[in-house]
Amino acid sequence: MTTSPDALVEGTDLAGIGAVDIDDVLDYVHRDLKRLPGYLDLYRRYLRQRWDVYELDFARDREDWTERMTEQERQAFVSISSGFHHGERQVEVELPVFMLGGSEESRIYMSSQIEDEARHTLFFDRFYREVVGLPGESIQEVLDASFHHVAETFVGPFGLLAYQADELRADPENPVLRVRYGTTYFLWIEGVLALSVMKITLSYCRDRGFLPAYYAGFTATCRDEARHVQGGMRFLRDAVDEDPALLLEIHETLRTILAINGATSRRVALEALGWTPEEVRGLMIRQLRMKLNDVGIDLAPDVEKMVARIEPELAGG
Repeated sequence: MTTSPDALVEGTDLAGIGAVDIDDVLDYVHRDLKRLPGYLDLYRRYLRQRWDVYELDFARDREDWTERMTEQERQAFVSISSGFHHGERQVEVELPVFMLGGSEESRIYMSSQIEDEARHTLFFDRFYREVVGLPGESIQEVLDASFHHVAETFVGPFGLLAYQADELRADPENPVLRVRYGTTYFLWIEGVLALSVMKITLSYCRDRGFLPAYYAGFTATCRDEARHVQGGMRFLRDAVDEDPALLLEIHETLRTILAINGATSRRVALEALGWTPEEVRGLMIRQLRMKLNDVGIDLAPDVEKMVARIEPELAGG
């Protein structure tokens, strides 16, 4: 009997997930967006899909990095993945602010996402230490060593998210502040930037046959992101259903994000990984539209025009 791609993604353990195609995982992310599982359904899925970052063996990845990849490939790879490295750490410490509000079911689910983010932070810490060879004894020291690789497209949205988290900390049940935070994080950073970075780096690893431990760990991370995106889009959809005026907050937040996106002065050259700027732009636009269309959120005409002008200076999330 042939196992369906969804069943394979759903039930594969860490030892087997390296054989799963990243495109199947990205399809899995979107499969449930139209019906959007409940928070406790997502929590039960988390319990089934947890993985141990310390089971990964990066020895082959280190060989690929030092002996098989070109300098251009290494620079492009570290530039696009550094945003993820810092992004996972930032939301690990800021998501508790969002968890203070909402229903008890959403808080229970959110506790699992915070644990996911901590695990992803350790995944990138191991990759940067053991494969890239960045110096540092503590997690913070390795983060400091990778920061100069971070591109501007990362700094803007996460700077905005930090500001929104500070606002939310003072009034965690405020629906306007929660929707602003949710739009920046769940829709843009996770739904657009993170999934685009996954598609770019994991397609490169798959096509070249490089970095097997990175591929396995980051594919498992992408499966975790399926829960995060679905939970976040459920929050946004439910918020707008309860108060349609909150749609205006989604639009206004996207205006800010897209304005930041166009204010970059340097581009991450991803051609070494097999991606042109136009292909990256198309990928980002497609990721955004799929999320909005699947949950029935329309955009104002001026925001639609801004989406069409998305700049492909991608950094990650």
